[in-house]
Amino acid sequence: MQGSRAAQFELYKLYAKAMYNVALRILNYEEEAEDVLQEAFLDAFTRIVDFRQETTFGLWLKQIVINKSINYLRKRKMEFVSTDEISEVPDEDSFDDGEMRLQAEEIRQAITQLPDGYRVVLSLYLLEGYDHEEIAHILKISENTSRTQYMRAKKKLKSILETKGMRDE
Repeated sequence: MQGSRAAQFELYKLYAKAMYNVALRILNYEEEAEDVLQEAFLDAFTRIVDFRQETTFGLWLKQIVINKSINYLRKRKMEFVSTDEISEVPDEDSFDDGEMRLQAEEIRQAITQLPDGYRVVLSLYLLEGYDHEEIAHILKISENTSRTQYMRAKKKLKSILETKGMRDE
């Protein structure tokens, strides 16, 4: 497969849309997501010999996309809320999932309005399936900060959606 342009093109066609969406959820800017997508595939194809078949190519590529997206955010000086003043963070707040029966597009739009730190943790946790330990490792933050960002992101998201709901009525 190494060096085979036809195989590379097939892999690109297979994974490009999903990987673009991962990058877009993290970065919130189409141009940056497109850049990350191209860089990630270039990296993957030049490092294909490093690919160990302990995982799928898609998961390996997704990790490259997430890491590159996080690096773009760092260039933008993404800030995470400090948790020094918080002594204990509960695993979950009393958030009623039943209240969130809104259209997927409305939720997606609301997520784009979140600050970078909130959006990234929420996306990695809810949409990409990472736990707080993994998120802490990826973002180089504490688990406590990841949990706090996630709780605050959910609260802010709920507020955005409720505000939108009042305007639409």
